[in-house]
Amino acid sequence: MVTDDRYAYLAGLVAADFPAGQAVMGHPGEETTAVMQAISKILNELGLNCSDIVRVDVHLSDLDYFDQMDEAYRSFFEGEEFPARTTTESPRLFGGASVEITVQARLRD
Repeated sequence: MVTDDRYAYLAGLVAADFPAGQAVMGHPGEETTAVMQAISKILNELGLNCSDIVRVDVHLSDLDYFDQMDEAYRSFFEGEEFPARTTTESPRLFGGASVEITVQARLRD
């Protein structure tokens, strides 16, 4: 993660057991939930939450996983307001993951 005076930038995260260096394989929705939980934890350490996210890049190993990812992703946001998001197919994600997510969040004053 990198921060400046206005934003926190979280590099691409996958559902992984980081201490062991092993990706946790599973259903794309489950991977999305695990990644978003990790993102939420990092944001909480900065006094932020998912409502502070302004931009998201989602990489899927197969675009056919979009609906599964989207259902899990949307559960982390209240209402119908979502950050700007780009979703692309990237067939070779770290550790064979199905989902990788990068976020940019606005810091609070």
